[in-house]
Amino acid sequence: MKSREIHLTAYPKTEPTAANFKMAETDIGAPGEGQVLVANKFLSVDPYMRGRMSGVRTYVDPFALDSVMDGGAVGQVVESHNPKFKEGDWVNSMHGWREAYISDGTGLNKIDTTHIAPEDYLGIAGLTGMTAYVGLKRCIDLQAGESIWVSAGAGAVGSAAIQFAKAMGAKVVATAGGQDKVEYCLSIGADAAVDYKAVDRLDKAVAEANGGGVNAYFENVGGTHWTAALEVLKPKGRIAACGMIQRYNDPGAKITDNLTYIVGKSLRIQGFIVSDHFDLLPAFIGDLGKWMAEGKVKPRNTIVEGIENMPDAFLGLFTGANTGKMLVKV
Repeated sequence: MKSREIHLTAYPKTEPTAANFKMAETDIGAPGEGQVLVANKFLSVDPYMRGRMSGVRTYVDPFALDSVMDGGAVGQVVESHNPKFKEGDWVNSMHGWREAYISDGTGLNKIDTTHIAPEDYLGIAGLTGMTAYVGLKRCIDLQAGESIWVSAGAGAVGSAAIQFAKAMGAKVVATAGGQDKVEYCLSIGADAAVDYKAVDRLDKAVAEANGGGVNAYFENVGGTHWTAALEVLKPKGRIAACGMIQRYNDPGAKITDNLTYIVGKSLRIQGFIVSDHFDLLPAFIGDLGKWMAEGKVKPRNTIVEGIENMPDAFLGLFTGANTGKMLVKV
């Protein structure tokens, strides 16, 4: 059997382009004893993947050049010689950026699609949702009645964070780029939302929208947002540093000049990688199930058709092409 897959051809120094990727076709053969053949149905693209295109190991190895990339994927078993899986089973894996693959079952997790759509296991019901949950619950320790600013509120993690924070009883102000995304943030529960592209002073706009400073900040953007957050946070404020997408393609990024607020306001800043917090998985599953049953959490995906368009879907993350989770349908 043949499968198309995406390779990284060079490590970009600044913003990646389509020239950094190529599509290849490979013969994956047939599954042997103890193996399964999986056809991917949905593939995930995520901002963290930009760090893996640097050629430098961070908390995870970089992508190898001229070889199939990997990432989150949801697919169906189409042939099985493994007693743990049967044909038709839905599974998630890290065998993304390809149409199909053969596996001995290692790293495959069966998923229940009775009440949750398969693609949402790559989004709000998967690591994306878990990331928002960890940031709010563990890093910030958000309490009912507190106020929080969520940046990139119309993105995958940001939109999950808005909904989770509201379900936890917090007041939420979101920022996003463009009026359509502001309206989306409001539609999923944000008490106020600011179009950062339409204001001169982001810190003042957020404070005005919230009616004063905030207790916490969920950081997805970095750069100008980070600087504004240090201004608008109240004393003893907390930051969950999840991502800084504004800086991923900027090798000349400058450090903000208002870091003294960290001391003067006694701020607590916690960077985190979701894989370090899987002990919270049972609590996440329990709370998410409850919130979804109550109608407090609703998934939203932007779906691009065709594996040949996967590089464009990834590049779209840096131009705001997605509302909610960006996925590729194979």
